[in-house]
Amino acid sequence: MIRTITLPDLGEGLTESDLVEWTVAVGDTVTLNQVVAEVETAKALVQLPSPYAGVVAELLVAAGATVPVGAPLMTITVDEPSVVPDGAGPLVEDAADEPAKAPERTAVLVGYGPLVEASSRPRRRERSAAWVAAHVVDAVALAGRPIGPRVLPPVRKLAHDLGVDLNRMEGTGKDGLITREDVLHVVSGDRSAPVAGRNAPARPAPVRSVSARPPLSPPRVTTSQGSTRERRTAVTGVRKQTAAAMVTSAFTAPHASTSVTVDVTPALELLEHLRADRAMAGHRLTILTLVAKAVTIAIGRNPSLNAHWDEKAGEIVEYAYVNLGIAAATARGLLVPSIKDADGLRLPALADAIDALTEAARAGTTTPADLAGGTITITNIGVLGVDTGTPILVPGQAAILAMGAIRRRPWELQDEIALRHVMTLSVSFDHRLVDGAEAAHFLTDVAGVLARPGTVLSLV
Repeated sequence: MIRTITLPDLGEGLTESDLVEWTVAVGDTVTLNQVVAEVETAKALVQLPSPYAGVVAELLVAAGATVPVGAPLMTITVDEPSVVPDGAGPLVEDAADEPAKAPERTAVLVGYGPLVEASSRPRRRERSAAWVAAHVVDAVALAGRPIGPRVLPPVRKLAHDLGVDLNRMEGTGKDGLITREDVLHVVSGDRSAPVAGRNAPARPAPVRSVSARPPLSPPRVTTSQGSTRERRTAVTGVRKQTAAAMVTSAFTAPHASTSVTVDVTPALELLEHLRADRAMAGHRLTILTLVAKAVTIAIGRNPSLNAHWDEKAGEIVEYAYVNLGIAAATARGLLVPSIKDADGLRLPALADAIDALTEAARAGTTTPADLAGGTITITNIGVLGVDTGTPILVPGQAAILAMGAIRRRPWELQDEIALRHVMTLSVSFDHRLVDGAEAAHFLTDVAGVLARPGTVLSLV
């Protein structure tokens, strides 16, 4: 029996995804929940498991294509009793007849719809003659078609920007994965670059039922007096989603902002003491960790900044929890995964959560669940050497706090001038939800935690 696998609804209102690569080929046997493809949504790189066990019959979409939710991706031949041609002995031996057992309900990993029934009958070791005859012709006809290269999204983007055709390359990474170095070798003209058919180890290509992604075009060049260059890049994935979200935010929420510069020398001294504490070994404590903790504390006294404007209901929704978004710049664009219930985490756990989310974002493994549900966000523009800014709100949130760079500057301290470490904090807020005074109180509470860590107990 032929079953069709469609692109499931991955949640958060996403209507389409880019198929990055297939992890199976025509003729492969797959098990229930085995990953068969990787797709890139506007928010994350997602692995798609198979809701059926069987043999891949056809791949209906080429790697690199944009696929709408519900569109067919592939077909699978689900196990059926073997067929024995007239006059021929069986090629397979099914298990001895046993009393029929009730079918088991087996859960799938991604919401494809209803649960599937897993038969209790043991899997056959081979296929019947009829099945082989039906599929050998298809395999021969499709042999030699190119397959999509194995490459991670950041490397794919690098190759796109540099005009490198990934379909003509063989990767030097594990299982033929094309690495960043492979792409740079091609650009530099290195003769040892792992181009397919040249200095690359022979690797049999699995049979595919679709053509690979068409070769990427080099940057578009126009020549005229003065010789100008231009590069055109399709707006897809995270960049497309970010652009739409920022336009929506900018033109629906009335933005306002305020800032304060604070002496964070005491906060840095506290970090040094904590890092020297054996109990904190293994936890990466940074100024971002302290700011995150300060935000969760300040929200307790200023709940209007941890809220949502419900246009349809005509209500202001204040959250009794803090899902803290941490903006992360990645090769795919800006991502904002959130730490769920961050207000309930102690400092070491908060540090670990920040590390885990930012590393996953940069590796392209952030899940849609991680990117959903944030209630307030922190963006650390200081790591880029910027002192201050007015970030645009994440849609649906009431506030976003920007951390500036830490500078060593002359500062008044106990009626004297001393060199101190100072940082500018700025907060953008939705003026429908937050008054200027409320934003100022929130910001001074955050600054107070950093300038006088001992005051934390008075703010809790």
